[in-house]
Amino acid sequence: MKILVDAYGGDNGATVMIDACILALNQFDNIEIEIVGKQDELNNLLREKNFSSSRLTVTNANNVITHNEHPVEALRTKKDSSLVVCLDKLKTGEYVGLISAGSTGAVLSGAVLKLGRLKGVSRPGLSPLLPTVKGGKVLLIDCGANMDCKPINLCHFALMGSEYMRVMEGISQPRVALLNVGTEDSKGNELTKTTYPMLQKLPINFVGNMEARDALSGEYDVIVADGFAGNVLLKGIEGTLQAFIGVLKSGLKSSTRGKIGGLIIKKPLKAILKRYDYQAYGGSPLLGTKNIVVKAHGSANVVSLLACIRQVKEFAEKDLLNKVSNTISDNLDIEELE
Repeated sequence: MKILVDAYGGDNGATVMIDACILALNQFDNIEIEIVGKQDELNNLLREKNFSSSRLTVTNANNVITHNEHPVEALRTKKDSSLVVCLDKLKTGEYVGLISAGSTGAVLSGAVLKLGRLKGVSRPGLSPLLPTVKGGKVLLIDCGANMDCKPINLCHFALMGSEYMRVMEGISQPRVALLNVGTEDSKGNELTKTTYPMLQKLPINFVGNMEARDALSGEYDVIVADGFAGNVLLKGIEGTLQAFIGVLKSGLKSSTRGKIGGLIIKKPLKAILKRYDYQAYGGSPLLGTKNIVVKAHGSANVVSLLACIRQVKEFAEKDLLNKVSNTISDNLDIEELE
């Protein structure tokens, strides 16, 4: 299977992309990678690392779409950018998926405009996996692709998220919750109040509303949200974890007693921090487009990018795209629930 990698757009440059590709090719013998970007620079990096493989192809793209540009305008004018070249190649059907750490707006806009949506999908949703306190995972959909949503969009997110967890995590009846300000079915704004009874009628295991504080409780498998609320939840979780870790480390270093305690808990603490390291979970798949697209974190390191490549590989092996498509096709009359 052939995987496309956008070499540019991430905070850490092309070097980490090259390193991740090398690790992936050494780890998985059933993949080929085509990395797209400034060919001379990429080839120089490969020579520096003394790496050569018939399963790694470098394709030239002279331009880069930055985070400061208007996504749609950049897609239109920068046709020789690494992202646009990747998207054009992906829609040929020769590749199983694409990984990019570039501008979120450009990746999302490009995926919808150039690849198109699966039949029946109103809007695709960004869907990261988050660790829970019980050692499992919970899928958050949407976390930023759609700032303003309608009930039909949230219903599609619920269907796609439920199927994702069934296929990829092996959960027969994923517990689907609606992000809200309270657990009572009467709580929320107009969007959540309208969506709630619609979710009850879908062929999913809808367990009701969920408050943000319970996101990592392990009591849910899928969290459904509009992109605005979902993004606030995600950034809040990331910021809280980073703050807690910073305070903990500072406290352990502040006194001799703290340093001794730090040595005692060093091993279990490392295991806990590893479980909550978002880099290890890869990127956010964009569920609902006609091709597999995984949006890597802008600051993704080699570990995270390797996990992104593994995600695309496993999505293809488990036929996730077709199974999500079939789920939506089986519920094309969903609008009648409104």
